[in-house]
Amino acid sequence: MTLIRPSLEADLPAITAIYAHHVLNGTGTFETEAPSVTDMLARRADVLAKGLPYLVAEEAGSVVGFAYGNWFKPRPAYRFSVEDSIYLAPDQQGKGLGRLLLTELLARCEAVGIRKVMAVIGDSANAGSIGVHRALGFTQVGVIESCGWKFGAWRDIVIMQKTLGAGDTTPPQDA
Repeated sequence: MTLIRPSLEADLPAITAIYAHHVLNGTGTFETEAPSVTDMLARRADVLAKGLPYLVAEEAGSVVGFAYGNWFKPRPAYRFSVEDSIYLAPDQQGKGLGRLLLTELLARCEAVGIRKVMAVIGDSANAGSIGVHRALGFTQVGVIESCGWKFGAWRDIVIMQKTLGAGDTTPPQDA
């Protein structure tokens, strides 16, 4: 049974290992050097300081995936829009875990007042990520072609979006 819960500092070694796998072996992220646990601690602290969710998926006591939302851009006008990030342990892909994490992430983002979620998906060939986002109601709004160079080839990014709650039909509470 999979438990989706807020991340803890103690989860960072597992989170770092999962992310390092994707940095070193995949095109879902355009980072090319795996960050350290210290780097990942600082990144998590930044997300949490903004009041945004940082979740993990746990199975049998082990962290097998993580997801978080961070402001789409750092300027205050973007504080109601986040970019999501989801990473799974390599042996957990294709089991519906990404859908569980993203579903919970969207609910928690909406609960803290987020109105728009963007997915900036590395590599237009990333069918798993594109598929899970589409299944949960994201629409593709663009492709930026050949904007990243990784593993000896140009890589696209696919941009998808989903409106949460009232979206742009009402002003946010603290506007």
